Amino acid sequence: MEFTKTTEQDSNYNNLEKMSITDLLKNINIEDNTVPKAVQKAIPQIEALVQKIVIKMEQGGRLFYMGAGTSGRLGVVDASECPPTFGVSYNRVIGLIAGGDKAIREAVEFAEDSTTQGWTDLTQHNITEKDVVIGIAASGTTPYVIAALKKCNSEGILTGCITSNSNSPISQVAQFPVEVIVGPEFVTGSSRMKAGTAQKLVLNMISTTTMIKLGKVKGNKMVDMQLSNDKLVDRGIKMLMSELSITYIEAERLLKKHKGVRKAINHYNYGN
Repeated sequence: MEFTKTTEQDSNYNNLEKMSITDLLKNINIEDNTVPKAVQKAIPQIEALVQKIVIKMEQGGRLFYMGAGTSGRLGVVDASECPPTFGVSYNRVIGLIAGGDKAIREAVEFAEDSTTQGWTDLTQHNITEKDVVIGIAASGTTPYVIAALKKCNSEGILTGCITSNSNSPISQVAQFPVEVIVGPEFVTGSSRMKAGTAQKLVLNMISTTTMIKLGKVKGNKMVDMQLSNDKLVDRGIKMLMSELSITYIEAERLLKKHKGVRKAINHYNYGN
């Protein structure tokens, strides 16, 4: 199968080393401004995927992200932020990266080329047909991810992908592909830039929309967030003040008693 790998095409700019710092920053920003428009075009694809994710997670399923390099790291970041933000357990949204945890901080040579390790990593989490697996690959050609998605398909597991190339191998494998075509990178081939930004935006949309539909947000507030530091405790107190029209002192007392914003709200009308 042939396809145009736009993520590898020459940059729209040349002689970067001769540009001033101001010009470099301005031109990078010009390119970055094209990313949200590319994401907007992909909203129908994102919607189709999220609809399936919500159904699966309502039934007790989990969401897995898989990727290598920058793509894998972004998946790990999004997954790791769901528990503190939405109060879900750490095994509801799981990020897997080729090369394991070591690869989060440094490159692991040839890890992304394995056609067996991806599925092995998934089986270590006892994956089943209740779950959803999203492969993240800017190029759309990462063997670690593609082989795992193929195996998921054969096992009846729902699959999606996020990529920045149209009609790539990963799009052909994923049941619900999301293609955000951002074009050539400012530094040729450096897909941590526009493609990475696009991936982060899409991941934000997927996890946030899913959690909202699962009831993890009230109004526009993170009422299930973990109270893991003083800043978040203060935020929780202010949420209670706004929601219940009470004083700071009363809200603080409620939060300390119930150990969570949602619990404090739910119990407020039952004797505090």
